[in-house]
Amino acid sequence: MQHVLTLTTDPVARALGADHVAIAAAALRRAGASVGETDWLAPDIAVDLPFDGIVPSTALPRVRDALADRPVDVNAQAAAGRRKQALIADMDSTIITSESLDELAEYAGLKDVIAAITARAMRGELEFEAALTERVAMLKGLPESTIDGVLARIEITAGAAALVATMKANGAYCALVSGGFTPITGAIRRRLGFDEDRANRLEIADGALTGQVVHPILGRDAKLAALHEVTARRGAGPRDAVAVGDGANDLAMLQAAGIGVAFHAKPAVREAAAFRIDHGDLTGLLYLQGYRAADIEAALA
Repeated sequence: MQHVLTLTTDPVARALGADHVAIAAAALRRAGASVGETDWLAPDIAVDLPFDGIVPSTALPRVRDALADRPVDVNAQAAAGRRKQALIADMDSTIITSESLDELAEYAGLKDVIAAITARAMRGELEFEAALTERVAMLKGLPESTIDGVLARIEITAGAAALVATMKANGAYCALVSGGFTPITGAIRRRLGFDEDRANRLEIADGALTGQVVHPILGRDAKLAALHEVTARRGAGPRDAVAVGDGANDLAMLQAAGIGVAFHAKPAVREAAAFRIDHGDLTGLLYLQGYRAADIEAALA
C-alpha cells in the first residue's frame, strides 16, 4: 500500500493496544481508505497501519480526532522512503530536557526573568536573534566555570541515546544544531555520539562572560541551512532527513525535512508541523522510519 499510519506511545507506559488500532482503522475506513494488515513494530508501543485510497493529510485529522482522548501519537506518510539518511536535531528541550540558557541564568539569579523571554521566543512571539542577544547581555560577568555546573546538571531526554545509536548503526549521519552554545552542544555531541554540532559562541574574556554572542547568530535560517548542507554532503536532499525540535526557530527546518517532528512542542509549532510527538519519547522518530524494537536493542547492545 502507498501510505502508512504509525501509532506510538510512551515506551514506559506501554499504553498502546488493539483497541487503539481498531479505532484508527475504523476512522481510516470512514474517511474512504482501505486498510492493510496491522504491523506491530514494538509490542504495546508502536504499530503501523498501511492504507490506500486517501492521502496522509486527509487521514491524519480523522484519526487524531478519533484518538484525541488517548495517550497516542498519530502520524502518517508515504510508505516508500521512510528510512532517512540523516538526523538534524535541536538540543534544548529536545535532546536535553531543559533550556541551557535558562540554566545558566539560574546561577545569576535571573532564571525566572530569562526563562520568560525564552518561552516567548520559542512560541514565536519574539524574534530569536534579538531575544538571544537580550538574554545573554543579562549574564555579563558570570564566571565561565558556570558552564561546567550546567553540564553536570543536564538531563538527556528519554530515547535520545537510542535514536542516535540506532540511526548511526544503520549508516545515518547525526547533527546537533542548536540556538544554544558550543561548550554545551560539544559535550552533548560527545556524550551521545552525534557526528557534529553547531551552535552559538559565547564571548568570554578573563574567565567570565562578556554578555555578548559571537556573530553570526545561529537561528531559524541557520538551522534550515544546516539541514540542506548536511544532506547535500551525502548526495541527498532535505527530504532524506528526519529533523526534530520544539520551538519556533525549528519550524522552517521541520517543514523542509522528509520527516520533521515537533517534539512536545509549543502549540504553534505542533500545529504547523506535519509530524508530531506529544506523548512518546525520542524513539518515536525511529518507529516513524519503520525501525523495530529489535533494531533499537541491537544498536544499544
